[in-house]
Amino acid sequence: MSRSAHPAGPRHADVLSEGHYLAPADNLNALDAKVWSSTVTRDEQGALTVAGLPVARLAEEFGTPAYFLDEADFRARCRAWADAFGPGADVFYAGKAFLSRAIVRWLTEEGLNLDVCSGGELATALDAGMPPERIAFHGNNKTVEEIERAVAAGVGRIVLDSFQEIVRVAHTAQRLGKRQRVQIRVTVGVEAHTHEFIATAHEDQKFGIALAGGQAAEAVRRALTLDGLELVGIHSHIGSQIFDMAGFEVSARRVVQLLAEVRDEHGVELPEIDLGGGLGIAYTSEDDPREPHEIAKALGDIVTRECEAARLATPRISVEPGRAIVGPTAFTLYEVGTIKPLDGLRTYVSVDGGMSDNIRTALYDAEYSVTLASRTSDAEPMLVRVVGKHCESGDIVVKDAYLPSDLAPGDLIAVPATGAYCRSMASNYNHALRPPVVAVRDGAARVIVRRETEEDLLRLDVG
Repeated sequence: MSRSAHPAGPRHADVLSEGHYLAPADNLNALDAKVWSSTVTRDEQGALTVAGLPVARLAEEFGTPAYFLDEADFRARCRAWADAFGPGADVFYAGKAFLSRAIVRWLTEEGLNLDVCSGGELATALDAGMPPERIAFHGNNKTVEEIERAVAAGVGRIVLDSFQEIVRVAHTAQRLGKRQRVQIRVTVGVEAHTHEFIATAHEDQKFGIALAGGQAAEAVRRALTLDGLELVGIHSHIGSQIFDMAGFEVSARRVVQLLAEVRDEHGVELPEIDLGGGLGIAYTSEDDPREPHEIAKALGDIVTRECEAARLATPRISVEPGRAIVGPTAFTLYEVGTIKPLDGLRTYVSVDGGMSDNIRTALYDAEYSVTLASRTSDAEPMLVRVVGKHCESGDIVVKDAYLPSDLAPGDLIAVPATGAYCRSMASNYNHALRPPVVAVRDGAARVIVRRETEEDLLRLDVG
């Protein structure tokens, strides 16, 4: 079948079966700057380029699917967050979004701190040279071995997540002859406006120690009595992919109230308050994220106002952006395989990846954008669903979008804003090989996480 012979399917099926409205594409070749990294553009032939490199050349050299990460854009976002909060605050990159040795080196060079939440993330951070005092260690069920390694390494803080963990960390620190700086993570009872699986401050979930019923106050009492701990602050994280600052305002108010209670009961003013991360990014043109300087001012004003009302000295603020830094810096490049029009519905476009390299659509009902990357097209738009090659009907990459009706097998398409929680949550489902991460900068590309091979899979299978 020729490229122009693909049935277009419903061109103006704007009201979809799920009840969502999808506006028809006025210009399928246009790139929305909100969802692409700063060096992505189209060349004179209409092909997508990043850092001056055409995607066809990148696909030929590195294969597909592959993540392409814009190093200059990543570094610029690090600097923007550091500059927005200034020297009087701490910015911790949330390593769970995506972490590699190269990322750790870039963070170190750009002056950011690092938040880790597993032994593997801690090992990566230390191996790549992140100063341990600039590392925070999270997690709702840290093992004794993980705690021991963190304390022995001298991490800057451990965020305590339970009463049992208060004792575990204190005993480990005493045994190692250390006094470990810690914060207590509290759940403040805020219902963040996000997907239920990534909301973390309501009381019915696994993270933190609840303010309700005086549990957080009791955790403070216990931590202050243990010689192996130096309690330096309170931590709160309300969720992920959040645009509304109202939840942060409620959280900050309740945390400051706890700080005031600690002062009144113990005569101690804790010097730190960590408001977590979770700030949203643009996955589609409908998303409208705030800039770092707006976020910094809003959070700073909230904490200052609440502390003044409570007659407290304003503590040092920490934040933990992960997605907001790395998410927009990368896109995933796929090759189109099967194209299957369903009359009166939409056209299914299958690619050579899927839920093994981006689980977010299946897991969180996430929305993504997509564009034809290897060329431009003046063909009429067709409503498509971009799907993967896995044996699951829920294996969806982009639920609903418009692509040109002359789309053909072998074309390259690109999905932007895949830097966060795509490679870090990638799997070997159906024994798929996890894609590489390729860093691009100033007309050069290099692999920072290589593609898995069949030998990698078989090496682990010792049966």
